[in-house]
Amino acid sequence: MLAADSKADSSLVTETARARPAQSWRQIINPVEPFLEAVSYRLVQQVNAFDPDIVPYADYALNGHGKHLRPALVALGAQALGHAGEAHITVAVIIEMVHLATLVHDDIMDEAEIRRGRLTLAANWGNDLAVLFGDCLFARALTLAASFPTPEICRAVATATNTVCSGEILQTQHKGDFQFTREQYFKVLEMKTAELFALSCDLSAFLSGASTEQRAALRQFGLDFGTAYQVFDDCVDLFGSEAAAGKSLGTDLAKGKLTLPVLLVWERADPVEREHLEGLVQAWAPGSMSAASKLLAKYDTLAASLEIVHQYLAKARQSIQLLPQSAGRLSLLALAEYLAHQSSTLGAAPDDGL
Repeated sequence: MLAADSKADSSLVTETARARPAQSWRQIINPVEPFLEAVSYRLVQQVNAFDPDIVPYADYALNGHGKHLRPALVALGAQALGHAGEAHITVAVIIEMVHLATLVHDDIMDEAEIRRGRLTLAANWGNDLAVLFGDCLFARALTLAASFPTPEICRAVATATNTVCSGEILQTQHKGDFQFTREQYFKVLEMKTAELFALSCDLSAFLSGASTEQRAALRQFGLDFGTAYQVFDDCVDLFGSEAAAGKSLGTDLAKGKLTLPVLLVWERADPVEREHLEGLVQAWAPGSMSAASKLLAKYDTLAASLEIVHQYLAKARQSIQLLPQSAGRLSLLALAEYLAHQSSTLGAAPDDGL
């Protein structure tokens, strides 16, 4: 058994090493670029599904030129098991619409003004219209999901949407709550972010006719990769630059959201520093970020947080070892390596961050 494990680990190291040169997002998605172009085209088509008076909001939201990371997972998952078809494209569009709806609502709650390098929907048209249009996006995604001949897709999308919204509620319940534990933090991350990554992988495998074991493996990859991604994104909010990220930063602490770097300060600080940190969060002011940053730096919370990112990425790589050896599996490993690379260069303003 140990020999078998050692052989598997050795194979993973070798395959991961082959994935390492792909430190460009374009390199990774090049094999599935036609798929992502089809998703973009279908998203544009969805604009016409809305009432004419709502089209300006739909056009703005659905043509934001994001990286389409979740659709990429649908495509790469399918590639790992064979090839992607029209059904995969439809599922990718559905999941991207759910994701975009969550972004619209997130930006309202965070009072964020910039998303993907431009004004948020709320900043353009106000919170009232933005929240209602976010609801419309959710509804449209579920309508598309219901168009499949099997209820499996709609049931999975509805369940995942409920999980994502529940995760956001849990995070909101614990704003400014320094009794919020690491365990609770990771539960929230798995629900509000990793769930859509997992759904992308899971439904891709389902539509590809994967075995129960292969489907579970891909879903686990999505959960682990998605969790790593959200920890990284939480670090970007505290340690990144708005120019590189293309969105408003510093909104988490300003809104009382306690992310991993802040929880690490709380765990390591003495009672006086804890009181100081809690006071900063409870009475946030324009100069509070500078004081918080000193505490974050004192306890080296960026390095400690990114170490956890790497741990989750290692789990993600391991989870897909039972999939057939293929270009698709190699691309999934390359995606994990790309996020690891982005994490290692946080603060150096990489050109094409996730």
